[in-house]
Amino acid sequence: MRITDLLKPESIGIGGAPASKDEAIDELVDLMAKGGNVADKAGYAAAVREREAQFSTGLGDGIAIPHAKTAAVSAPGLAAMTVPAGVDYQSLDGEPATLLFLIAAPEGEANTHLEVLSRLSTLLLDADFCAALRAARTPAEFRALVDAEEDKHRAAEEVKAAGAAARDAAGYDVLAITACPTGIAHTYMAAEALEKKAAELGIKIKVETQGSGGAKNVITEKDVEGAKGVIIAADKNIDLARFDGMPVYSCPVTRGINEPEVLLGIVMDGKAPVYHHAGGSSDAAAAGASGEGVGHKVYKDLMNGVSHMLPFVIGGGILTAIAFLVDQPGLGTAAYGSSIPAAALFKTIGSEAFGFMLPILAGYIAMSIADRPGLAPGFVGGIFAKVGYDFAYLGTLDATSLVSGGFIAALFAGFAAGYMTLGIERLCDRLPASLEGIKPMLIYPVLGVLAIGVVMLALNPLFALINTGLNGFLRGLGTNNIVLLGLVLGGMMSVDMGGPFNKAAYVFGTAALDPASGLGTTGQIMMASVMVGGMVPPLAIALSTTIFKNRWTKADRNAGIVNYIMGLSFITEGAIPFAAADPGHVLPSCIIGSAVAGGLSALFGCASPAPHGGAWVTPVIGNGLLWLVAALAGAVVACLILSLWKKPLPPEESGLKR
Repeated sequence: MRITDLLKPESIGIGGAPASKDEAIDELVDLMAKGGNVADKAGYAAAVREREAQFSTGLGDGIAIPHAKTAAVSAPGLAAMTVPAGVDYQSLDGEPATLLFLIAAPEGEANTHLEVLSRLSTLLLDADFCAALRAARTPAEFRALVDAEEDKHRAAEEVKAAGAAARDAAGYDVLAITACPTGIAHTYMAAEALEKKAAELGIKIKVETQGSGGAKNVITEKDVEGAKGVIIAADKNIDLARFDGMPVYSCPVTRGINEPEVLLGIVMDGKAPVYHHAGGSSDAAAAGASGEGVGHKVYKDLMNGVSHMLPFVIGGGILTAIAFLVDQPGLGTAAYGSSIPAAALFKTIGSEAFGFMLPILAGYIAMSIADRPGLAPGFVGGIFAKVGYDFAYLGTLDATSLVSGGFIAALFAGFAAGYMTLGIERLCDRLPASLEGIKPMLIYPVLGVLAIGVVMLALNPLFALINTGLNGFLRGLGTNNIVLLGLVLGGMMSVDMGGPFNKAAYVFGTAALDPASGLGTTGQIMMASVMVGGMVPPLAIALSTTIFKNRWTKADRNAGIVNYIMGLSFITEGAIPFAAADPGHVLPSCIIGSAVAGGLSALFGCASPAPHGGAWVTPVIGNGLLWLVAALAGAVVACLILSLWKKPLPPEESGLKR
């Protein structure tokens, strides 16, 4: 099927002027409907937007290729639009999109849209071709340009295919694998860029693409013989067992597109480290043994857990915040947040969603390390971290004595479960081949779950000791220096953001509200310092991602916006994904900012009778306006420290204009 078989003249818009990404999608959907390819315009538009919510299809260099596969499409089709003035399409390089293609495929079509998209993405690597399309004055001229370029590309592919056997026989200097999470455009663009640059440099290369339609141009055992090394340009895990003992250099897929000459040079100059396969079901790309280094491997494992955890944090956090906003009758009471049915509805759903946060974090970290066999041990380790089970509990079954280890314990559980599972897999390599079939379904889960359970039972008491010690320390401070106490309580809210330090400070603050404590207004001042300290981390993250954009990736900036709501709602956990990804910068900055906010709140004499609610309960807080000033001051301090401390990201990582 040719590209122009799907691209009808009535589905081409010349000189469009959408004001936003949403308008651009709507106009493209209208063009698609004019071609008779859509049975349900609203349903198709919703599917396109749902795909965009996963990952922007703005590829950079002024190109965007939105797409969707849905029952709302009646027949495969393409629509295209030129936008001379450009439109902000949230592209990877931050530049406006001026050339847009929309792909539609009905359910049941055998990945028609993926095949067309991969072909389009390789054609669009040619800057002269793209410039010609942007300059087209009519739909007919536009289609003619596409036809001519595809003819040229097909001819080149035929020549390439005809010589494949001879190239395989002669061997290759460099092998490469390209892959991206969606397995569509970036996968093929990186392959095309590497092949073109290798041809210019006289380097013999074979590139395997691991796209959504499966692996193509697969590297064989014979290909491996004689090759100087392997480039892995991928943003997902790749099985590297076949490259054991070879130099392997791993990097993000965008480097394959933007820096093919650099990558080829690393392998050809012998600068790629030798990869040694350590067993197990699969290794992450380069498995820490490539140019990424151990640090990048740990980061990818960590982000796998964080990315899966984030929806639970956001969904549960926002619903919990709504509960406190709705429950005005419960202000100042122990039942605040669930004293009326409407509030209880949001609070129950939100709390249950939050409850999955730590097991999800640990489970998917372990899965990134050990693939699917690591998932069950990781989840179990996360549950043990959340509840705080220890060996003493086994003798008494007294759940009231358990103390949660928080997200720090969950991080440990995830990595421990992952690497223990890898160890179990290596040990099982010595078992007879006849047992191969029962390893993943029986041996790995039983031994993995047992191992992580024993480890967490042994280590959880350490977190209980920390929590008990923190409570004793806070009580020892007394009330003689309320500003110092406010500073300490505020700072503790950022130490582990939901872990033992955070919970110790929060419990201390809520206990101070108890009339039996005899603290009166002093107790409410403590509670105000605790709450304002907990609001600072997400607010600081939100401000930093908004003002200092080049310190963060596009995904970070999108997630950062949600932290305005999380911060105002006193949901410290909104900052956890950022703290988990970069604890060395985020935690110290937020601790200082939270301490400043807590100290200022106490200095201003701000007093909160409510144990939760954030900015939404400002009307019931004594000196409420000054309390908001304290929150803003702390957030600004944390934002400035964090943003000036972090180094700006290169444009290919930040997605901003160079």
